[in-house]
Amino acid sequence: MNRRHFIASTMKHFDAPWSRWLIVIPSLVAALSAGIAIGFIWSGHEVLPWVAGLPIAIIAGSAPFTIRGYTVTAGALLIHRLFWATRLPLGGLQSARFEPDAMRGSIRLLGSGGLFSFTGWFRNRTLGTYRAFSTGLHRTVVLRFASRSVGTGGFRRCHCHVEPCRPTWPSTEHQ
Repeated sequence: MNRRHFIASTMKHFDAPWSRWLIVIPSLVAALSAGIAIGFIWSGHEVLPWVAGLPIAIIAGSAPFTIRGYTVTAGALLIHRLFWATRLPLGGLQSARFEPDAMRGSIRLLGSGGLFSFTGWFRNRTLGTYRAFSTGLHRTVVLRFASRSVGTGGFRRCHCHVEPCRPTWPSTEHQ
């Protein structure tokens, strides 16, 4: 087995389907933002151009943070965004469990609460303060580390078990 085949065989990709709220919120925000921008322009009042464009800029600035999928590798979880992947090292991972309503009752401390994703820092009674990379509040996989929790989600179904593993590269004599 060569190194490329070994790496590919240790990776598992999951789609990140959007929840109903993740479809409704951006749609409403986009319609409202477009209405505000058009209203400013058509009002006839002298408005600074950036004021009319601000709602559209908020949407354009948030869209790249869309979560398109997840890939579990031997040592990291890759959260695929629109143009890049956020790498979450799995060193020190204690458990990975499907906990459907783990994000229920969360308060957003910093991040996006539904504009293209549920990402950032949140807090609730179940998880305490945690970081989220999710497309749905009710399909959450909670990764527990010694010092922190991370909520990922949007998995259509969870039939994976992530364990911390140390890849053993095949020796060159077997290639």
